[in-house]
Amino acid sequence: MGTADATHGRRKTISILGSTGSVGCSTIDLVRRNPGSYRVEALTAHRNVALLAEQARSLDAACAVIADAGLYDDLRRALAGTDTEVGAGPEAVAEAASRPADWIMAAIVGAAGLVPTLEGIRQGSTVALANKESLVCAGEVMLAAVAESGAVLLPVDSEHNAIFQVFDSEHRQGIEKITLTASGGPFLSMSAEEMRDVTPEAAVAHPNWDMGAKISVDSATMMNKGLELIEAHYLFAMPEDRIDILVHPQSIIHSMVSYIDGSVLAQLGTPDMRTPIAYALGWPERIAAPSERLNLGEIATLTFEAPDPMRFPALRLAREALTAGQSCSTVLNAANETAVEGFLAGRLGFLDIARIVEETLSGIPRSPVRSIDDVIAVDSEARAYAASVVPASRTLVTSD
Repeated sequence: MGTADATHGRRKTISILGSTGSVGCSTIDLVRRNPGSYRVEALTAHRNVALLAEQARSLDAACAVIADAGLYDDLRRALAGTDTEVGAGPEAVAEAASRPADWIMAAIVGAAGLVPTLEGIRQGSTVALANKESLVCAGEVMLAAVAESGAVLLPVDSEHNAIFQVFDSEHRQGIEKITLTASGGPFLSMSAEEMRDVTPEAAVAHPNWDMGAKISVDSATMMNKGLELIEAHYLFAMPEDRIDILVHPQSIIHSMVSYIDGSVLAQLGTPDMRTPIAYALGWPERIAAPSERLNLGEIATLTFEAPDPMRFPALRLAREALTAGQSCSTVLNAANETAVEGFLAGRLGFLDIARIVEETLSGIPRSPVRSIDDVIAVDSEARAYAASVVPASRTLVTSD
């Protein structure tokens, strides 16, 4: 998926898009543990001015950008007296992503990360991809840009990073399939009837990982695994029918690659995002990470089960969208983001998330996607459609 890093022996210039989120903060933790190894070019955040300013000051960042344009003055005041350039608004975030950097962490959640990630790719950087929506919504466009610029994509999601570590890309003919593991989220053992009444607070309480609200809800519906399936298709050029999903509640085996001789190679580790981030940050070498060390003797038991397609219909929807074509994957993501927002705001029941997504997929016709503008147009249409079927209050919703 790329050539060897040319920064050996000198400080690596890095930018972190989405620096105040969980992945961004974990990245910064690793940067601080390796003083003298990295120079921070740009940091961006959505609305957390205080944390962004603290990060920029402590890391002497050349540039700091807040996506909410209305918070420009707050950020400017917070960084007064420093040499850090300050910007605000989506265009400023994209400009920050285009600043020369050896390595870029693309960790902006959702479709908002599309344009900044593409800007990073276009400059030919090594892009650590934590924004799965970039490939879900615009995989064909992103990979074309990678081929044109010579950029390197390094997957950061724990599952794709695990596959990357054991995937023999030079002998692809020997690979039979890949298997993404899933924790199953907090509602793995619940019936559909019990899930009907779960609250947003329960949905964001992931049993193993510390993630933001949106990603945690996606884990609870298993839509995150559906999105990861689509991402894996683009990252590893694997067809949908050669990508399996297996529920593994302990989150110790992060994913597996099966070979035609019967061998199955897996990457194991404790559930700590600093492990895959460290792999991407140090690549092609390895750097130390403070993750708790794996002790299989203490864990003793690892369990696996197939996901239940009836209780978790998001997996079926993702497979259908991938098979149907790029625009359908874009619609899937946009409708899901809109539905999750409605659920977190109390306007939808938990089971209604998948219903809204399926209804939107049925309501938006397929269309060609040849550019990022096409992606944005499909995304906007899907969001508008999904929003039109999300009620003003949950009392108007009936789940099938």
